[in-house]
Amino acid sequence: MSQDSFTSRTIGYEELLEKFKALLKKNGEKFTIQREVILESLYNSNEHLTPEALHQLIQKERPELKTGIATIYRTLSRLEESDMVTSLSFGAQGKKYELGAKDHHDHMICTECGKITEFVDDEIEKRQHKIAESFEFEMLDHSMQIYGICKDCKNKSTH
Repeated sequence: MSQDSFTSRTIGYEELLEKFKALLKKNGEKFTIQREVILESLYNSNEHLTPEALHQLIQKERPELKTGIATIYRTLSRLEESDMVTSLSFGAQGKKYELGAKDHHDHMICTECGKITEFVDDEIEKRQHKIAESFEFEMLDHSMQIYGICKDCKNKSTH
């Protein structure tokens, strides 16, 4: 299943934008068009973006805004602190971000090319809940990342 074949938003953009404005206000920060474009770009993307890739995307689509990379890093940090975005860490390669306002899903990550494939498996979900119950553990949230080599990279190495 590809990254964008099943993932749906659990929150509309207007609601997300209001949450973001309230977050900035609470932290004494200004709401700017640059920050809105960062949020909007994440909302409209079906990819997991590094801050640099997000910067390039915004520069390409909205060059008149002159959005600095520092603004992107600060905004992503604030959004992550508030759980509005989530990140996957790639060690020395940094983090890739996605909007947290998606239905729950897990990730398969190719260690060769970095491709991330999202998936949902009801059996895995049920099993995790049963395991938590068996330990009398109240599961609040979870994430699963499976690391390996994707089909494309595997095919490259066999040819």
